[in-house]
Amino acid sequence: MSNHKISDRTITVLTVLFLGSAVLLAFAEPYKRSVARARIAEHASRALGTAGAGAVGELKVTIKEWDVPTKGAHPHDPALAPDGSLWFTEQLQNKLGRLDPASGAFKEYPLKVEDSGPHGLVADSNGNIWFTGNGKGYIGKLDPKTGNVTAYKMPDEKAEDPHTAVFDARGIMWFTVQVANMVGRLDPHTGKVELKTVQGQRALPYGIAVNSKGVPFFCEFGTNKMAKIDPQTMAITEFPLPEGARPRRMAIDAEDRIYFTDYEGGNLGRLDPATGAVKMWPSPEGAKSAPYGIAITPDGAIWYSESGVKPNTMVRFDPKTEQFARAPIPSGGGTVRNMVATPDGRVYIACSGVNKVGVVQPTR
Repeated sequence: MSNHKISDRTITVLTVLFLGSAVLLAFAEPYKRSVARARIAEHASRALGTAGAGAVGELKVTIKEWDVPTKGAHPHDPALAPDGSLWFTEQLQNKLGRLDPASGAFKEYPLKVEDSGPHGLVADSNGNIWFTGNGKGYIGKLDPKTGNVTAYKMPDEKAEDPHTAVFDARGIMWFTVQVANMVGRLDPHTGKVELKTVQGQRALPYGIAVNSKGVPFFCEFGTNKMAKIDPQTMAITEFPLPEGARPRRMAIDAEDRIYFTDYEGGNLGRLDPATGAVKMWPSPEGAKSAPYGIAITPDGAIWYSESGVKPNTMVRFDPKTEQFARAPIPSGGGTVRNMVATPDGRVYIACSGVNKVGVVQPTR
């Protein structure tokens, strides 16, 4: 019975991950056409409609990809380690992987907890690799030197699907729990895990990031809101977005403005939490482009993927000129669900559907 229940839970989580877009499409359909027309009119009035619709530049990059050694790994999230290596979760093969982009050498780390469903991934300052055990309700810490994993179980059995994680400057981990509708924090020094339920029955907490003041913000993928967490009390404050928007992933710039991918509406969005002001730009491929993974490079450029087109594209947005440039991903991408920027301006990606990981290098 135990194995059967675990399998059901894993299937439920993966169903949300793979079919979430279809669910949300139905959820938002009554608003979609009117919302799209309103946005087009708004951007046209600001002389942005042309840029959003067709005046898109060529993205000058080289994209190098490597096959993940284990077939069917479904690499989900990439992470940047202090030594510059590219780490990734092998969600469907119960492993973590490491790539040295300089040599192309891989090393894989099988997880002892069966069907962990490793999903989110982040490295700490000491080089430990932390992951969300999306299928077994825990957060794990891998010591790459020994291969040992320390597991931190969720204190509430309802929190069965920890999703995306991030560290703040104090070394505290903040994370989302999508299906369970929660956010949480983990203190690695004590091992204590605290959870907070998000208001609303279908918020679907998803992408998360921490601003320069140590305040975590997260996307409510199930509705048209972003939210922040008080670092002391864990109280949640929400920020409304345009009707029909569905924020999935996010990144925070040097001015603490939040850029997010509107997966449902096909837009790149920006929220200024200081004022509540929101600005939306139609993605180059439009309403069905399904923008997904996003990162900001040190020069302030916004990078994200369009997962709704074949091949998937890498898009660069210049916030100063409000111009887009894009390039196709050579392998097709197979859905780039997350990405991370490096200090020297590269972008690490995981191409889940084609079993590859890659590095995007801007060319001058």
